[in-house]
Amino acid sequence: MKRLNDLEYLKLNKFDAFLYKLKLFFCAIPLWFKSLGLAIVNFFKTCGLAIKNEFVDIGTTFKKGNWAVKLSFFIFGVGNLYYGQILRGILFLLFEIVFIGYMLVPSGGIYWLSKGNWFQTGATIGTVQGRFEYDPIYDTDVWVTGDDSVKVMLYGLLTIIFIIAFIYTWRLQVKQCKICIDITAKGKKVKSGKDDLKSLLDDQFHKTLLSLPLFGIMAFTVLPIIYMVLVAFTSYDAAHDGYSNLFSWVGFEHFNELFNFGKGGLGLAFGEILSWTLMWAFFATFSNYFLGMFVAIMINKKGIKIKKFWRTVLVMTIAIPQFVSLLYVSKLFDSSGIIGKLLGQIPAISEYLSANHFISLWDSPIVAKILVIVINIWVGIPYIMLMATGILMNIPADLYESSRIDGASPWQQYSKITLPYMMFVMGPYLLTSFVGNLNNFNVIYLLTGGNPLNTAIGTAGGASVGHTDLLITWLFKMTLGSSESKYYMASLIGICVFLVVAVLSLIVYNVIPSTRNEEDYK
Repeated sequence: MKRLNDLEYLKLNKFDAFLYKLKLFFCAIPLWFKSLGLAIVNFFKTCGLAIKNEFVDIGTTFKKGNWAVKLSFFIFGVGNLYYGQILRGILFLLFEIVFIGYMLVPSGGIYWLSKGNWFQTGATIGTVQGRFEYDPIYDTDVWVTGDDSVKVMLYGLLTIIFIIAFIYTWRLQVKQCKICIDITAKGKKVKSGKDDLKSLLDDQFHKTLLSLPLFGIMAFTVLPIIYMVLVAFTSYDAAHDGYSNLFSWVGFEHFNELFNFGKGGLGLAFGEILSWTLMWAFFATFSNYFLGMFVAIMINKKGIKIKKFWRTVLVMTIAIPQFVSLLYVSKLFDSSGIIGKLLGQIPAISEYLSANHFISLWDSPIVAKILVIVINIWVGIPYIMLMATGILMNIPADLYESSRIDGASPWQQYSKITLPYMMFVMGPYLLTSFVGNLNNFNVIYLLTGGNPLNTAIGTAGGASVGHTDLLITWLFKMTLGSSESKYYMASLIGICVFLVVAVLSLIVYNVIPSTRNEEDYK
């Protein structure tokens, strides 16, 4: 397809310009896949080259190193001690001693790894099943504790992470030895332990500050995510709790069940809930955004009196706990609620409810979805109004004056000045708001509980499926709202939510003006 220059493009009318952009979009799809393929190939090439360089560097270090460097390949820190880096050498040696001790003690790393039967489909996680045995002393059956699958998998995972840390530390201390070789070859002095401590409080102070947050992220974010992913490959549920009954590895069995659109599969339920989740997140995000912005513009408009009063009225909805307000509003729209009764007296609505045998507005799938979106607008507009008010006050008034002199209409001022400025500043907020609405448990669960029941699906994954259920509420029902408590399926859905959020976040983050045109509004 021939690309037009700027002059040729400006000569096109609006319809031809739209067709031209549409053609460019479809022509760009094959190029995008080609660039993606090249990026993947280049990624693996880069990884392969990096691995090769690492092995070459290790071999060179061993070849050029003296006896202490060669010995440090087996006993950590010897090379550092030889070159006078006493503190580093002691720390490396202590780490190796702790690692070996942890792996070899009776209930240490090797024990937990041997109990895990890692990724052997059909094998239990843990080898000794807890059981009741007759005790002649008490003349009754007593519980004999066996392995705990949850504990075995957790400590096994920690052991694997410890092994990875051991390999990384080994490579780090070998690299430190090479640095010492290069420094001494140039006749320079190697840093002492005192110099290292000073460095941690000076040029390396950022590492000192980030060490504790990094540990917290690894312990409380990364580790639980990895553990959740592992649970998806097991049979962990109420019947196999890991203590009274060991659970086992099942491979991709649950993935096949979730994406099976045939009879007995969860594909239909997952597809419907996912589509509604995305639809809900879209409307809940952008309806709040544009209506909140509109309210802020109206209140800030010249000639509007008692502006503080209008802002205070809207902010009052924030002051009331959301838990209380949502439960109260859900009752207002019920068949016995004030609003529900008033709307039920309207002939069109009354006929619609009676024709479909609905008792209240919440029983209608379409009406229930509309209501949760509308009520969410009532809850969310005040937040947007407050943020938009602050941003609107910072837009230079000269821009509006200049555009007014040039003959710009109010719509042109909004579309060319206000909206771009707002999108630039609030782009990251829109992204986080969209992600938050994907997992907005409170609004859905407190208003409808996921109801009305989707009779076409009924029960899936051991939990009822409602028309207003989001993936997060369905996940909740499968774990805490069901007697079966399918933790493995909840974990699998959690992985799907994570993938959807991650993909959308990466795409949107790279196209919003806040990141693409970062210098424009400085």
